[in-house]
Amino acid sequence: MENGLENKVVVITGASSGIGAATALLLAQRGAKVVLGARRLDRLAALAARIAAAGGEAAYARTDVTQRADLAQLVQLAEERYGRLDVLINNAGIGPISLLDELRVADWDEMIDVNIKGLLYGIAAALPVFRRQGFGQFVNIASTAGLRIVPTMAVYAGTKFAVRAISEGLRQEAGDKLRVTIVTPGVIDTDFANSMTNPELKAQTKDMQGKLGISPEAIARAVVFAIEQPADVDVSEIIVRPTAQS
Repeated sequence: MENGLENKVVVITGASSGIGAATALLLAQRGAKVVLGARRLDRLAALAARIAAAGGEAAYARTDVTQRADLAQLVQLAEERYGRLDVLINNAGIGPISLLDELRVADWDEMIDVNIKGLLYGIAAALPVFRRQGFGQFVNIASTAGLRIVPTMAVYAGTKFAVRAISEGLRQEAGDKLRVTIVTPGVIDTDFANSMTNPELKAQTKDMQGKLGISPEAIARAVVFAIEQPADVDVSEIIVRPTAQS
């Protein structure tokens, strides 16, 4: 029951940078056909061109995961271009952390919209396709913030706890034909801090990422490991963190 990656069709949200881009590059290198979604169209185009130049296959579309129609169109693009969908990687996420006393309600709303509703919209787009096909896999990117709560991360952690809860519920409902994997990163050296609106916390986070952060490729390898398992093997969760992270 070999699974492998050759010619698998994989949709990735938040694909324009960081974990999403690293995962797209590695999957394409291993023979998968990747369908890239993110808000920054210029970066998607550059990434798709890089994949094509290396002999891979990629399609892309501007995708705002807070818009259900965008996720539906991204999955439709995969079906129209490649005839099926093997994997949806729900990777898009933001983390404008702050103390609750700061009442950055707009940031709370955005985290809920991107991190939770974006995940649900991805599930809503892909689940009917997977059911119709009789196969498919969700890979949902969580965070170690969904395992341990610290000050400033109450709302962000809440959204990542939700990712884990929804993913586990989906796994239990999936039956014996679909697979659901949670990949839980620790501190990764990405542009994660750019969404933060508190200047002091943004600077602290960037400093921590520079000192502790491991590369997005570490998460990409974990994602690839889960996808390439035999079809009857469901890797339910992988936690990847720097050795220096407490």
